[in-house]
Amino acid sequence: MASPILPGTGLGSGLDTGAIVKALVNADKAAKQNQIDRQTSTNTSQISAIGSLKSVLANFQAAIKNLGDTQNPQFLGFNATSADAKVLTAVASNTAVNGTYTIKVTNLATSSKVATAAFSGGATSPIAEGTLNITQNGVSRPVTIPAGATLQSVRDAINTQQGANGFSANIVTDSFGSRLVMGSTTTGAGSDITLSGIAGLEIAAGQQMGATPTATSAGAIGDFAMDANFSVDGLALTSKSNKVDQAISGLTLNLVAGANATTTVTVAPNNDGLKKSIQTFVDAYNQVVTSINALTKPSLDDNGDPTIPAALTGDPLARGILASIRDPLTTTGAGDKLTVLSQLGITTNQKTGALDFDSTKFTNAMGSQQLGGEVQKLFLGDPAATGSAAKGLLERMNDSITPYTVTGKEGILDARSTNLAKAKTNLANQQAALDRRIETLTAVLTKKYNDMDTLVGKLKATAANITSMFEAITAQQKG
Repeated sequence: MASPILPGTGLGSGLDTGAIVKALVNADKAAKQNQIDRQTSTNTSQISAIGSLKSVLANFQAAIKNLGDTQNPQFLGFNATSADAKVLTAVASNTAVNGTYTIKVTNLATSSKVATAAFSGGATSPIAEGTLNITQNGVSRPVTIPAGATLQSVRDAINTQQGANGFSANIVTDSFGSRLVMGSTTTGAGSDITLSGIAGLEIAAGQQMGATPTATSAGAIGDFAMDANFSVDGLALTSKSNKVDQAISGLTLNLVAGANATTTVTVAPNNDGLKKSIQTFVDAYNQVVTSINALTKPSLDDNGDPTIPAALTGDPLARGILASIRDPLTTTGAGDKLTVLSQLGITTNQKTGALDFDSTKFTNAMGSQQLGGEVQKLFLGDPAATGSAAKGLLERMNDSITPYTVTGKEGILDARSTNLAKAKTNLANQQAALDRRIETLTAVLTKKYNDMDTLVGKLKATAANITSMFEAITAQQKG
């Protein structure tokens, strides 16, 4: 704001009225300004600290989610290795056993793909109103076809209404016209698709296109859907899916290529993989602890005494987060032989609160106690158990921090951010009010001192006139 204080010495009084007004204004302003400055500094640092907590907890939850991913398991007690991943891949569960298996894949499981008779009018050919019934494995699923439909809109209706059930449709145009082509994600013998209910789109059971299709040809394209055929150590087996989880106990096979392809699968303890996953968990946990320590511990002088407080020094929120993530560490797991983290060489550092991971103790536990199969239970839980025993360490840990990270007014950190934002706005309003009051006070004092200076100037002028009159009288009397 522009200051009405006029610098310089008063013409009448000879006093530096500008300096006097400035000193009086600063004296009046100092206490409130210092209070606002302190609170603003604290507010700014706390806003930054809460932002840091949100970030570090989000990273921790992301790490937990990745470690607990069922599609890409990170805590497998055993590691299954395929000699040729182009033939099949394998994943071992914690119930697997050491061993080597020779697997020959004769053919993969296939799904049904059918095509209708050709429509000479192309994709815009009109289709009658009604219900198109898609039947597979004895289950019929209806698709509503409205009036004014075309082959293209029928395709879209199938994808919209039955896409979630694994069906997909498209239009293929050959020399005879456009055909509706349908496929399914369901594989295995007996899963062939039939269509009924709409003229021109019918495909009956057992109907095939044939090697040389015509305009009226309709049915399965190529062979009917079939089961996968493979053998394990010479024992012939079949599967409706290319994901086979019942053939070998503790193993899930993902068949990739058929045509009599052969490979071997070796199952062995996954000690290195478990060690890596545990270290990832420990590092993610320690990042949270380190960040909270940095936000709560004050700076120390050379004597070790606290000097400058940290942004969240003494704040119960930070202590609450630490307590929340430490509690799951002390809960007994669902395993038989492995129930606590200390058996794997994971302990809490008493000075820092972070986790220490003794890899030597871990290696010994994996070797002598054969705990590999139970590590998964400890971290991921036991689906066969009930209640809290069914939850693993990762899920319990995620549950403990979710109240802090959930967005909206229900989230603890979001609620704190909202309150800090309100406090920031209030401080800005206080500063604006103080500036207005100081501007008014400055103007009032400046006017008063300017008026005083003018009055003193007039009094001096009057005194000078009187003095000169007396001096003139005295001079006349002497003359």
